[in-house]
Amino acid sequence: MDMPQVNISAQGEVPRTLSVFRVELSCTGKVDSEVMILMQLNLTVNSSKNFTVLNFKRRKMCYKKLEEVKTSALDKNTSRTIYDPVHAAPTTSTRVFYISVGVCCAVIFLVAIILAVLHLHSMKRIELDDSISASSSSQGLSQPSTQTTQYLRADTPNNATPITSYPTLRIEKNDLRSVTLLEAKAKVKDIAISRERITLKDVLQEGTFGRIFHGILVDEKDPNKEKPTFVKTVKDQASEIQVTMMLTESCKLRGLHHRNLLPITHVCIEEGEKPMVILPYMNWGNLKLFLRQCKLVEANNPQAISQQDLVHMAIQIACGMSYLARREVIHKDLAARNCVIDDTLQVKITDNALSRDLFPMDYHCLGDNENRPVRWMALESLVNNEFSSASDVWAFGVTLWELMTLGQTPYVDIDPFEMAAYLKDGYRIAQPINCPDELFAVMACCWALDPEERPKFQQLVQCLTEFHAALGAYV
Repeated sequence: MDMPQVNISAQGEVPRTLSVFRVELSCTGKVDSEVMILMQLNLTVNSSKNFTVLNFKRRKMCYKKLEEVKTSALDKNTSRTIYDPVHAAPTTSTRVFYISVGVCCAVIFLVAIILAVLHLHSMKRIELDDSISASSSSQGLSQPSTQTTQYLRADTPNNATPITSYPTLRIEKNDLRSVTLLEAKAKVKDIAISRERITLKDVLQEGTFGRIFHGILVDEKDPNKEKPTFVKTVKDQASEIQVTMMLTESCKLRGLHHRNLLPITHVCIEEGEKPMVILPYMNWGNLKLFLRQCKLVEANNPQAISQQDLVHMAIQIACGMSYLARREVIHKDLAARNCVIDDTLQVKITDNALSRDLFPMDYHCLGDNENRPVRWMALESLVNNEFSSASDVWAFGVTLWELMTLGQTPYVDIDPFEMAAYLKDGYRIAQPINCPDELFAVMACCWALDPEERPKFQQLVQCLTEFHAALGAYV
């Protein structure tokens, strides 16, 4: 007989879809003979140690006939013939062959399914390990917390079935990375002052690569006049990218004038010295740290904070954000950590320079090497990287929640990678203890999924002002 003809290659991968292997066995028709055919299929799974050999035997009968010329022509015109068309082998042999081929295909199909399942399982395990490591690394510098948070949604009972699938988060690179240090220094050159005019005193906050000092600024015309300032600067180990981001982010509110904003006033960018950013001093410092201090000594706090005081702080923040909205400025990182307060309870909104370093537990990396305030971000900001005044309104709602809880961390029990899915399904942080229903309703309005359905800052100012007046009527 002629050499068998097959439609498969000598080596390759097992098909992932159902396929048919064809073997063509043609007799020469020159002699009468019985031929024993052995087809061997070698399968290797994962490694060379897992080796499987499948043997398929077939007994082929060939006969010498006068019609051999005609049968040869017929063989060539029949592309799917797998046995001698003139005198086929006995029926039993043909059935055994078809059964063998069917079993072979079934085995190959099962092996392909098993390989696919193992591959998917390994991919899920890798993604889970990455998310756990990212979450743990982002919270590595944070202090342990004993607080627990409930998550509710309006249309679902508290015992709703948890969601099991989450949308893919698309985060774009921070455009600050495209700015060079020289360009950042050039933008603030007009407000640069001599390093000799600044005296650094106590360290107010310190992070991995940044510090905030209580400083003293000497008047340029009258050396006897001094005024306290905040001085933001970096340590020696800070990279050029970190220095550039500090200078660039410090300019976010530059040139804006409002009683509830705290823009930079001067910078020191002399060669050979670490750059410094100078801001007006607020003697009670960072709002988040102030709220937490109030909570720690709440029982016998000499600086007791009333609910009316907290609402007054919220009104001031809303006024500052309303001014930014009118000027078409988007903050993108509104939170208690980016506000400061003085002893008269006046609150001012600041930029977010050094916030990632000073409050690492409030920022998370979602696999793109960019730390972002995930728990304060609106859904469209998380998923599509879209920011607007409406997304700032969402962050204001979370900031209001921070005020009412005296500095607690929102969504503290939720994995940052799962935030988008929780928000999309309508889940939100629950109403804080002792928070009036009217005030929580304001927060809930800020967390509407549709940005168009969220209130404007001017509306929030009016609503909170009326609520503050109502509180005063009962005091």
